[in-house]
Amino acid sequence: MRHPPRSLLLAFAGAVALVSGAVVPVVTAAGATPACTVEYTVTSQWDSGFQGSVKITNNQAALSSWKLTFDYAGGQQVTQGWNAKWSQSGTTVTAANESYNGSLGTGASVSAGFLGSWSGSNPGPAAFRLNGTTCNVDTEPTPPPTSPPPTDPPPSGGTAPALHVSGTKLVDAGGKARRLLGVNRSGGEFMCVQGRGIWDGPVDDAAVQAIADWKANAIRIPLNEECWLGLANVKPEYAGANYIAAVKELVARAEAHGLTPIVEMHWNHGQYTGNSAGCSDVYATCQKPMPDAQYAPSFWSSVAGTFKDDQAVVFDLFNEPYPDRATSSTTDAWKCWRDGGTCPGISYEVAGMQDLVDAVRGAGAKNVVMAGGLAYSNDLGQWLTYKPTDPAGNLAAAYHVYNFNSCSSASCWNSTLAPVAAQVPLVAGEIGENTCSHGFVDQVMKWFDDHDLSYLGWTWNTWDCSSGPSLISSYDGTPTAYGAGLRDHLRALNP
Repeated sequence: MRHPPRSLLLAFAGAVALVSGAVVPVVTAAGATPACTVEYTVTSQWDSGFQGSVKITNNQAALSSWKLTFDYAGGQQVTQGWNAKWSQSGTTVTAANESYNGSLGTGASVSAGFLGSWSGSNPGPAAFRLNGTTCNVDTEPTPPPTSPPPTDPPPSGGTAPALHVSGTKLVDAGGKARRLLGVNRSGGEFMCVQGRGIWDGPVDDAAVQAIADWKANAIRIPLNEECWLGLANVKPEYAGANYIAAVKELVARAEAHGLTPIVEMHWNHGQYTGNSAGCSDVYATCQKPMPDAQYAPSFWSSVAGTFKDDQAVVFDLFNEPYPDRATSSTTDAWKCWRDGGTCPGISYEVAGMQDLVDAVRGAGAKNVVMAGGLAYSNDLGQWLTYKPTDPAGNLAAAYHVYNFNSCSSASCWNSTLAPVAAQVPLVAGEIGENTCSHGFVDQVMKWFDDHDLSYLGWTWNTWDCSSGPSLISSYDGTPTAYGAGLRDHLRALNP
């Protein structure tokens, strides 16, 4: 779903909990200022892999190019990275500037991130060298400040079940079918990149309990690729380790309240100025027609590594693909959707759905993955023909429908959705209408109920329902006239 204008969103403040990651702290000199300082952060770690970042600050004369080197003592290997040219020889890792970030003035900083593998232990480097000059010297390291304990920790003992695909159903470990019925919780895709926080409104225990009180059993959590990876254009307090920790905390809260968390990539990097462009910005500040090859596989490798041991978490690979708006050829659009690469009408290199499935499975995650079709996930007409190959057999189709979409009638659903639902699980990740009422979503829910399928309303945010649309007028769960339809229906299904 597209979002309200930023002028409207600015009226709402985000509540955010910042949690420190594993950081090798920047050293501040008591006497002379170090020639350079480097902050090394492990933003996420799993069984055999991890995501890390470095922030380099140049305190000497301006540099026209830079090269950072450091050594690993634990046998770690850097596998891929961004914002720098990464390489490794033996234990020595090198990160050299890209063409666009080589200039590093006095006092200026640059950040770069990477994915790596480890075995046994994962200690941080002991020393860093920038263009041959040792950084972080002339003083003893100062420990980072201790973060205060959270005042409202997530409840323990989560109740959301681990899920997998069985035929056309999502089922728990005991084989019991689970329809995903719930809401979207927007905010994580835009607040961070706009420099205003991580969540739009509260996500504490009371706020998540309010969602559960509607008898929802699922919550879809839109994410921002650049914020998760900690790219340099995002404020560090809302990116990397802080962003990942906030997402993990919301996921834990959701599970503790019996809600299946669906994490999805909503906004991503890549400049697109073609038909239906949401913005001309190269950064992840609006919806783009397809995932980008530069960062999207790294994003999903990291997300999958973070949640690979928690199969209660479902992965929605990309919010609303629309390569069909960039080309007049339906065949080209579906090929772009699946295979990525150089796609007609899209200026950046695309990661296809197969690339993203491969990234998730390559990280060792067997979690259920969802893939939406063309036309902002409203067109599943050739989804079965072009569906990606999933070696784990845990692939579901994703669908979005609003009253203003092309495929918004029972006749279209019967002809295009029913055949898909006869072969794989089908989840309507977003349903909604911009009328501030619920006549249309009532029709959607009836059809999906009759076919024993899943759906989630857009969105659990206190926006104006005609521009959002918004399910609630307060985070205590007070519904709008539109939201009352979903709330009353879910409660009727689960009295």
